[in-house]
Amino acid sequence: MMQLIQRKQSTFLTSLVSVLLGMLVGAVMMLVAGYDPIQAYAALLSSAFLMPYDIGETIRTISPLILTGLAVGLAYRTGLFNIGVEGQFIIGQLAATIIALKLDLPPVIHAVVAVIAGAIGGALWAFLPGLLKATRGVHEVIVTIMMNFIALYLSNVLVRNWLSAGADSTEKIPSSASLRWDSLSSLFGGARIHMGIFIALASALFMYYLLWRTTSGFELRAVGFNPDASEYAGMSVKRSLILSMMISGSFAGLAGASELLGTSGYLAIQGAHTGIGFDGIAVALLGANTPGGILLAASLFGILTYGGSNMQFVEGVPFEVVRVVFAAIILFVAANIVRWGTQKFRKKAVKEHA
Repeated sequence: MMQLIQRKQSTFLTSLVSVLLGMLVGAVMMLVAGYDPIQAYAALLSSAFLMPYDIGETIRTISPLILTGLAVGLAYRTGLFNIGVEGQFIIGQLAATIIALKLDLPPVIHAVVAVIAGAIGGALWAFLPGLLKATRGVHEVIVTIMMNFIALYLSNVLVRNWLSAGADSTEKIPSSASLRWDSLSSLFGGARIHMGIFIALASALFMYYLLWRTTSGFELRAVGFNPDASEYAGMSVKRSLILSMMISGSFAGLAGASELLGTSGYLAIQGAHTGIGFDGIAVALLGANTPGGILLAASLFGILTYGGSNMQFVEGVPFEVVRVVFAAIILFVAANIVRWGTQKFRKKAVKEHA
C-alpha cells in the first residue's frame, strides 16, 4: 500500500514539475521574442476564468480532450498504443452527422441516437486494428496511423458527394439532434457549452469502474501487463485486445459526436486533421493514463487552448507559443525529469556519505 501511494505521489510530482517547466520554456520564448511572459500568462488565465462566457467556452474546449484522453489512456492501460484516436474522432463526427441529417426523430431521442452512432462508429473503426493485432500480430500504431488518413478522406468524400450534394459542408443539423441546452448556455452567458461535458465525465467514471472494479477490466489490464501469463491463466488475449481497442475507439467516437452535435453543428470538408485526437495522446501521457489524471490534464490543456487565443489577441503573443508549451510539457513527462533528478541527487548524497 505504501509503495502504491509513493508511486502515485511520484507520478503527480512528475506531471506538476513538467507543467511548470513547460510554462518556463514558454516564458523564455516570450522573453527572447520581446514579450512580457507575466502579462501574457495573466491574459491567458483571465480569459479562461474572468467571465461566465469564458468559463463556459473553456469547459467546452475541455470536453473532447477528456474523451480523447480516455481513449488513449484506456488502450495504453491494456497494452495498446492507439494512435488512431484522431481517425476514430472523425468517424464519430461522420456517423453522428448521418444520423442527425438522415433520420427524423423526436428531440432528445434524436440526439441520443446520434451520440450512440458516433460511439459505435468509433468502436467499429478501431475494430480492424484490434483484429489485426490479435490475429496477425500487426502493430496497432502502423494500422491506426494509416486509418487516420482513410477516415479523413472518407469523411470528405461523403460530405461532398452524399451529405451536401457538392458543397464544402453539410447543412446545419436539426435542433432535435443538438446537444445544446439553452438553460446551460444561458447560465454561462450564452457560451457554446453543451452536454458533451457530462458525457465526458460519465465516460471517465465508466473507465474507472470497468478497469478497477470489474473482472473484465482486470483481464484487460492483465493482458496489457503480460499477455503470455494471462493466456497461461486462461484469459482470452485475442478477445481482450479487440475489446480494449473497440472501447477506446468508442470514447474517441463519443468525442467526435459530441463536438459535432454540440459545437460546430455541421460537418465540413477538412484539409487536415482536427488535432483533437492527437492532443488526447498528450492528455493521457500527462494524466498517467488514469481517469482522474486525464480529467486534470484535459482541464489544463483546455485552459491553455482557449486562453491562448486571448493571449494572442490581448498581448500579441503568437498562439504557437502555447503549442510549444504543450510539446515541452510532454517532453519533460516522457523524459521523467523528476526521477532523473532524484536519482542524481541520491547518487550525490551516497558519494558524500561514503
